[in-house]
Amino acid sequence: MKKKGTQDTYIHGTEPSEQKRLAALNRLTNEAFVRFLGVVPRMRALEVGSGLGILAAEVAAAAEDVQVIGLEKSTEQIAAAVTAPRVTFVQGDAHAMDFLDGHFDLVYARYVLEHVSDPEKVIREMKRVVRPAGRVAVCENDITLLRLDPPCPGFDEVWRSFERYQESLGGDGLIGRRLYRLFRAAGFSRIELSFQPEVHWHGSEGFSAWIQNLIGNIESAREGLVKSGFSVEKQITQAITELMDFSQQNNASSCFVWNRAVAVR
Repeated sequence: MKKKGTQDTYIHGTEPSEQKRLAALNRLTNEAFVRFLGVVPRMRALEVGSGLGILAAEVAAAAEDVQVIGLEKSTEQIAAAVTAPRVTFVQGDAHAMDFLDGHFDLVYARYVLEHVSDPEKVIREMKRVVRPAGRVAVCENDITLLRLDPPCPGFDEVWRSFERYQESLGGDGLIGRRLYRLFRAAGFSRIELSFQPEVHWHGSEGFSAWIQNLIGNIESAREGLVKSGFSVEKQITQAITELMDFSQQNNASSCFVWNRAVAVR
């Protein structure tokens, strides 16, 4: 669990290589998540932690006259964000949103709560700014749910170090398993949980991109992992080499699920 008073530090950074990884991850995961959101015409939506704005653009295009505001803390991300009809970006803090109570029909966040210092407070804010009978939806990580076969022990070791390093920054790579409890603590009672599968195998569409995403996760945190002492260069290089070899094996497969929750105010 997060320690009170810790400050949220984005483990991946905002370098061009990370922007490229995020764009590729959007291509892998957006379609299923937009279906999950159940976007309808003339909806007013808020995306909390909008990043590059790729998802916001797809939500705005999912139905007629949908308006999306993307709230993003990082000015670098906003500067790199896509431009799209009916999408507006606002710089701000998810813990204290500068929006009126009950302003939106839908408020959603994806891959965000694992990086904030107080996820329950963020969910409470999401609840505050959604209208009565409106919906709050999230999709989050539990990195322990990743399974690779054949095994990649070097990567597994670094992946565990990645989790500990993220925790040291005030993040929580396991937050997906806590979504129901967090939503209950934020005052919701009408809550549904679900999974979004990420299942890939050699020769399947998305396999190479998914393994590259795992490599990008490690690469983006390489400097911090080493400086913090949670890992060493040799281990990280070995893990990445292992994944690259894994991607070429014709018997290789990867199974993972994102954790999702949706609640009605």
